[in-house]
Amino acid sequence: MKTLYLMRHGETMFNVQHKIQGWCDSPLTKTGKLQAIKAGQYFKDNHITFDHAYSSTSERCCDTLELVTDMPYIRLKGLKEHFYGELEGESERLNRHLTPKDCETFYLQYGGESSNTTRDRMMKTLTDIMEHDDHQSVLAVSHSGACFNFLRGVQDPMEELKKGFGNCCIFVYDFDGCFHLREVIRQGKDY
Repeated sequence: MKTLYLMRHGETMFNVQHKIQGWCDSPLTKTGKLQAIKAGQYFKDNHITFDHAYSSTSERCCDTLELVTDMPYIRLKGLKEHFYGELEGESERLNRHLTPKDCETFYLQYGGESSNTTRDRMMKTLTDIMEHDDHQSVLAVSHSGACFNFLRGVQDPMEELKKGFGNCCIFVYDFDGCFHLREVIRQGKDY
């Protein structure tokens, strides 16, 4: 059985400022850097090694991955966050009352993506990655919305969403041609 470790990036400046952050980017905070280092230590302590690593092209994900491991990695646009259109960089107060169902098409009116587009992009990208014969244990660093929409393609995500998708949480998937969520490892609770 192959294993995918899909991880959210560390805390960023826009996370702290409560700004909508999709394809726009902001740097990791000091806390975000420490979260990434702590995630790397979790993998070491649990003797988890990777044969391949991938990151969203966003700087916040690349920086997180580089703090988790010093192995080479590939940047992929397919792992990018949901695109929020004209709401990129705006206050989260503009979307804080939306339900996941509302988000499916809400951002289209602002030139953004539908949640289904993000889901399908993540499903294709991660399936393509895991179908390589030499990919047995893979780390991929992405974003909360992208991780949520990927989980939506695998199972009902609401139970896990209620528990939160904090910075540097790790979604562990088994892959046998299809993805199966094994567990979600949350910083501050599980490590």
